[in-house]
Amino acid sequence: MKLTEHHRAYWRINLLLTLLLLLIWFGVTFVAGYFANELNGVQFLGFPLGFYIFAQGALIAYLVIIGVYVMVMNRLDRRYRVKQRH
Repeated sequence: MKLTEHHRAYWRINLLLTLLLLLIWFGVTFVAGYFANELNGVQFLGFPLGFYIFAQGALIAYLVIIGVYVMVMNRLDRRYRVKQRH
């Protein structure tokens, strides 16, 4: 199957979105973890900030990443008139 420019544009945006969200995931998961000792020096709601980020903040960030992906892809599907096949 030969891809048209229409298909290429759709997949280019899809890949860029995925790359951006993976970079955010990497930052939340590994970069924040690398600085956990420094973050623990700051208190947030009575807990060390490093603990709070990994106990609550990371999970919230992951849900936001999923939500952003769903919203943007639904909008992209409507823009490029992509329909699911059943």
